[in-house]
Amino acid sequence: MSDVRCLWEAAAILGEGPLWSAREGALYWVDIKAPALHRYRPDDGDKTSWVMPERIGWVIERANGEGLVAGFKQRGFAFLTPGTMMPETIGQPEPDYPDNRFNDAKADAEGRIWAGTMDDNEREATGSLYRLDADLDWHRMDKGYGITNGPAFSPEGGTLYHTDTAAGTIYAFDLTARGRLENKRVFVTIPEGDGYPDGMTCDAEGYLWVAHWGGWRITRFAPDGRVDRVVEMPVSQVTSCTFGGPDLDRLYITSAAIGLDEERLERQPLAGGLFEFIPGVKGLPAGLFAG
Repeated sequence: MSDVRCLWEAAAILGEGPLWSAREGALYWVDIKAPALHRYRPDDGDKTSWVMPERIGWVIERANGEGLVAGFKQRGFAFLTPGTMMPETIGQPEPDYPDNRFNDAKADAEGRIWAGTMDDNEREATGSLYRLDADLDWHRMDKGYGITNGPAFSPEGGTLYHTDTAAGTIYAFDLTARGRLENKRVFVTIPEGDGYPDGMTCDAEGYLWVAHWGGWRITRFAPDGRVDRVVEMPVSQVTSCTFGGPDLDRLYITSAAIGLDEERLERQPLAGGLFEFIPGVKGLPAGLFAG
């Protein structure tokens, strides 16, 4: 087993969406189906949680310092008020798909949010990838996903990675300065038996770190799609990862306990926990929403 350390035995139903806040020196993450928002401060080990009014997929910091933006199932895009974390609705991009919810999102270097939706029942490929601009207008940029995950951005910002977990496939796009997606192509397809690609993040060297749902691992892929490194995990349902810490040299990893019976939980008692790994490379700062 690699040197992976559990920071919080949270037993999250569906832990996801880790976000490093440089201004708070803290890691935010969500339990989509609890539903809850969590915050962990590595300096003093403080753990804080907020109960959410509905399923929440992700949070992103605002560049103006006034709280967070979040993705909810019913509300869609929403601001979270600092302190209370009460939602203020921005808008629901999919009123015609009541069974859909947001699952994962990131902000790019230009302050735009890229957020994916999915069928919460995991039956239909009704998921789409949206771009939320600073003026609070949103645009559907791609569609036809079973389970959306990611996205992640290359260090120079010219490549966007996005995943259809249900298809076991990570796609790469050319991302233009004006926020258009071009040249969609398969980056990697995860082999059967290695789990499914889930959340991911790029490091400063342009390598992509991918969590494997059902695969007991995180894989570091080179920019050409070659497997560079595999990090073994003590839990099977590894959901996402992000770099954090003052020097962005720690990899924070979320996981899930959903669907595990008593026998499987005995094999992996830390399922649903928050983990830390020192990878020997640094990450990229989290994008901030310009709106």
